[in-house]
Amino acid sequence: MDISANRRRGALVTLLCALGLLLGAGAAHADGADRGADIQVAQTLGERELTVVIRAVEPVPGPVHVDVVTHAGSPPGELALRLSSSGVQHSATRVRLGAVPGFHRATLSVDRAGPWELAVEDGSRTATIPFVVPAKVKSPAENTVYGGFVAAGILLLAALFLALRGHALIALAPAAGLVAALAVAVTAALLSATVPLPPAPGSVWDPTYDSVADPYARTQRPAVDPARPPVTLLADQVGEDLRLALADSATGQPVDDLLVHDNALVHLAVVSPSGRLWHLHPIRVGPGDYRARLIAPETGRYAVAAELARRGGGRQLARTSVRLNEIAPSTAQLEPVELHRRIEPAGTPSTLTARFGAADLQPWLGMLGHLIVIGPVRGEVADAPVWAHVHSMIPPTPGQPGKPDESVAAYGPDVPFTYTFPLPGRYLVWAQAERGYAVRTVAAEITVPEAAR
Repeated sequence: MDISANRRRGALVTLLCALGLLLGAGAAHADGADRGADIQVAQTLGERELTVVIRAVEPVPGPVHVDVVTHAGSPPGELALRLSSSGVQHSATRVRLGAVPGFHRATLSVDRAGPWELAVEDGSRTATIPFVVPAKVKSPAENTVYGGFVAAGILLLAALFLALRGHALIALAPAAGLVAALAVAVTAALLSATVPLPPAPGSVWDPTYDSVADPYARTQRPAVDPARPPVTLLADQVGEDLRLALADSATGQPVDDLLVHDNALVHLAVVSPSGRLWHLHPIRVGPGDYRARLIAPETGRYAVAAELARRGGGRQLARTSVRLNEIAPSTAQLEPVELHRRIEPAGTPSTLTARFGAADLQPWLGMLGHLIVIGPVRGEVADAPVWAHVHSMIPPTPGQPGKPDESVAAYGPDVPFTYTFPLPGRYLVWAQAERGYAVRTVAAEITVPEAAR
């Protein structure tokens, strides 16, 4: 057998081994940018307590499916939905709300990824919900992986062609390049798991079309520190609405960078002088301007606490008080629920469990239940030093989605809470959970003893 034949055979063996490596490597699974998820936003729109669910948008351009969830007591009627970007309306539709609470579907559309705003109007009030439609973006590592495999495939074909034409020695050059391309692709695939992903568009930096289209481009990020200072909260009464004015404590400018957290832009707790609670979710009507309908049942000084999250600034609890005038007398709607309590001295975790009677509770604001804590109350409620919003998490259930919406009624009946009361004294607490699209509330007074010395 001549030497040239042996060389051709050796080159073919080398190329076939490389082909096996290329085929065996398969597709790389490098991490890319966040492709988004459903956005659920609770809204106190007039006399309706709604949950607006903006379903994940894919593909882009494409449809935007919006579910409007009504709750018990919401009047029937019609809502106008509008999608706009940079102040220009892109699509609009209307959704008819029936007398039966539940989900009502509407469909709009977007033409590109980036910052958008959904307006929900009931005829007298308009809620505006900012959100980001993320782009489907590959990371630099992912591009390197796929680029390496593409280059390896091209070099493999070139080497096979040269080998079959009898140019065995020349074929070794593209074969060596093939091995190098595979090495680059495999190395990038292995290292991609250790490279941190950029923050989701709009979570830390103010979203722009450029930053959403390519969140990996450092040059598109602002050069300023994204951390935001605490907000200044003021409240007043405008007709039947409680108006919140949110301003940046450093600049005094209206705050317009709130993030959806725990399924709301603002979680508002209002307590009347006599100790009645409202857990509301004000609508955004403009930069730093949030409002929620509140028919004050008594005249006096109301305690106000707003839980919110600023872009790059984390969660904050802002408190104030406001004097409201009676608009119409009313009574609190409380559920006759058993509340089991094991109250420990101040500084030690205590456990409260509300038993709502059946295993048909629905997630509300992404949680199984909520506990509002105010105290110690020694004079006016508005002067209580401690405010807390405690969650009872949804337990993992086989066959149920990781983040179920309100269509799932499969939890309870027990809703446990754990909280460490920091000071001794008398506290007001309210436990809340949802059943049958109605928020059930149970109120109690708790006396926390002093810690043993």
